[in-house]
Amino acid sequence: MGIYTRISRDDEGESLGVARQQQDCERLTDLRSWQAVKVYEDNDVSAFKRNVVREDFELMLKDLRAGLIDGIVAYDLDRLARQPRDLERLIEIFDERPRLEFATVTNDINLGTPDGRTMARIMVAFANKSSHDSSRRIRRKHFELAQQGKDSGGPAPYGWRKNDRTKVDREAAAAIREAQREILAGVRIGTIRTRWQEQGLGNPRAGTKRMAHHHVEHILTNPRLVGYRTYHGEILYGEDGRPIPGNWEPINTVEEWEAVCAAVAERKQKHPGRSLARKYLLSGIARCGLCKSKIRGQTNPRWSPGSKAAKFTYQCSVVNGGCGKVGRVGEPIDRLIAQLVLEEQRERAAATRVPMQQQWPDEAELADVEHDIAQLVEAERAKEISVATLLQLLPGKERARDELKLKRARFYKEQKQAKAKEDAADLSVEDFFSLPIERQQEIVLHSLSAVIIHPAGRGRRKFDPSLIEPVWH
Repeated sequence: MGIYTRISRDDEGESLGVARQQQDCERLTDLRSWQAVKVYEDNDVSAFKRNVVREDFELMLKDLRAGLIDGIVAYDLDRLARQPRDLERLIEIFDERPRLEFATVTNDINLGTPDGRTMARIMVAFANKSSHDSSRRIRRKHFELAQQGKDSGGPAPYGWRKNDRTKVDREAAAAIREAQREILAGVRIGTIRTRWQEQGLGNPRAGTKRMAHHHVEHILTNPRLVGYRTYHGEILYGEDGRPIPGNWEPINTVEEWEAVCAAVAERKQKHPGRSLARKYLLSGIARCGLCKSKIRGQTNPRWSPGSKAAKFTYQCSVVNGGCGKVGRVGEPIDRLIAQLVLEEQRERAAATRVPMQQQWPDEAELADVEHDIAQLVEAERAKEISVATLLQLLPGKERARDELKLKRARFYKEQKQAKAKEDAADLSVEDFFSLPIERQQEIVLHSLSAVIIHPAGRGRRKFDPSLIEPVWH
């Protein structure tokens, strides 16, 4: 016989509920002179949620069908099934093997008889309705909490203290803000994800070798960062048309958060489904001095740490449609280009630096539109205008509000990106190469449209900077 135990929630993680079920089931098997050979346990697993896979339940069905066990003992029928489809899968196996035994501690149902199956179907239907009712009450409770700006419990999101979801975790918040600055400076989320994984940031799920891309993206663009309350992933708005504030400390200002969200959305539109990963500084920038084809970087397989061999080279490749006649050691070229670009940007910054406009100029217009929306809603509530009139006037105001918010997000995104470019002028060459490769390329492309690498001729020669031709904007 097989014993099946299950409990939906085990907040303490001590498995006490399933242990009690197992003890009661073992007493029943002793009373009936059955031998329990295996215990199937699904602890802290729902039988009602359709997207949840109960691993031991599935294993139990396979063992039943294969004849490895001769029946099932469970504490109650609702421990086995709260969805009619799961019960029908079990009944189908009992149809195939009529001599299978079945028993529960709390009632006496025989799945081997038509009457027992009918009673089981009725009981599971009632258990399913009970779960639906509980789910509806929980959803309603969570919605009321959301409308009040209260937290709904659960594990603390990354950025807030594990023992107090309303207080910011300073170390995690600093990591989030640094990653957001990198996003605005052109760094890929994939690069941030890799670094976070190595540093143990971002609260990766236990057992995962690599954090999901969407997990990191959500952390960096979560409306909770600015204190906005969400419900089912969407920002919740109050009757005045404004986002409902949550009762926790924010990490970002609205301007910072909107700028990051705009940068992420803009990158998705420009490069849908395409990787922007780069390994070498001049990938996609360097061109052959003979055929003008793009040159690609290639790792030197003979290089090892401490050796005098070149780590990588830039090579014109026949595979990519080039002539294959130009190849140069990569490190001195990268260093030369970094020095030239940083010097050019320092000179440009000294000559053209102007005070940056800090405040978005249309903030008052947006406030007026939001005020108009709130007044329209209030007028309908006070019966001063009809619902039909409200629905005629409201969409235009909402479109104007959304367009202004989009303009504001772009304004602050461009402002912060410009600030990042200005900051690049103050970098040393060593600081430059400590940046992520995407950030290095953004700095180079701010000054250069291409780098032409001319052939050096035959034989071993000293590096000649004159054979590297930067093409300035």
